[in-house]
Amino acid sequence: MNRRTFLTGMGGVAAAGLTARLVSTLGESSPQAPVFIAKAPSYEVDLESILRAGLGELGLGPSWIRGKSVFLKPNLVEPCSNEPQINTHPAVVRAAAEVFRDWGARDVVVAEGPGHCRDAQLVLDQSGLGPVLRESRLEFVDLNHDELVFVPNAFHETSLPRLALPATLMRSDVIVSLPKLKTHHWAGVTLSMKNFFGVMPGIYYGWPKNVLHHAGIGRSILDINAAVRPHLAIVDGIIGMEGDGPIMGTPKHAGLLVMGTNLPAVDATCARLMGIDPWKVEYLARASGRLGPIADRHIAQRGEAIAGLAQPFQLLDHPSLAALRG
Repeated sequence: MNRRTFLTGMGGVAAAGLTARLVSTLGESSPQAPVFIAKAPSYEVDLESILRAGLGELGLGPSWIRGKSVFLKPNLVEPCSNEPQINTHPAVVRAAAEVFRDWGARDVVVAEGPGHCRDAQLVLDQSGLGPVLRESRLEFVDLNHDELVFVPNAFHETSLPRLALPATLMRSDVIVSLPKLKTHHWAGVTLSMKNFFGVMPGIYYGWPKNVLHHAGIGRSILDINAAVRPHLAIVDGIIGMEGDGPIMGTPKHAGLLVMGTNLPAVDATCARLMGIDPWKVEYLARASGRLGPIADRHIAQRGEAIAGLAQPFQLLDHPSLAALRG
């Protein structure tokens, strides 16, 4: 049995428990999901201290991470360092990695499968993240070319019978989404849940993950998140993006970080901070009660209040987003 065969078998075993795990998902009728909002006016402030404080408010600390392998998934889409609204800022990635290292993580891996540019090394270096990872001695994995683990599509939002996931992801103990706070020209917003499009290997799904686009972006987001079951989201909203996101939009200084252990609750909070009703974002509305809560009464907002930081993000003027603007 070679390594690929072993990993595929391992994925099948892991997938066998997916349905049972979905039963315990935090829904609208469950206790409140905590989401922490922190002010972070620039990337030069002490981000590690902010993250430690926020994670503490979520009930997370060294005992949660000690001895575990951590998978950090930034939003890394374009090879550009002079447009901070596009990619997760290297300072946020490094701060998260250092906090988990200090808390005794066995290892920390940064991983992404860029959807537009096939040269991940080019994106890594020209985004500014590559030099930071080398300086911090952090491993990077190109998920577009990782070994594949096939799991059944247990959530059935799309018609895809199974999902191909990267082996690096499947071997990880703690999966963390590190997205940007951005609008999206089709999905409305792209936050911690949409960020997991980037774990889907391009060698299987194409560029820019065409198979998933044809299956339906919103429905694919739900199937992927149900299969991956991420543990934490830390949203880089220091400089976000409005308008024609996720690439062609303009920078929007929001000066905040948002974190939580339930991704629909985190993304609903981010939508409210952007002046967008999460119930009008199709995939968030469909996640409600199934993958997590999005109603404000079922989210325990900690840290800063939404009212003090919310500001409207401009959406692309397109008929598909008319409901979000209304």
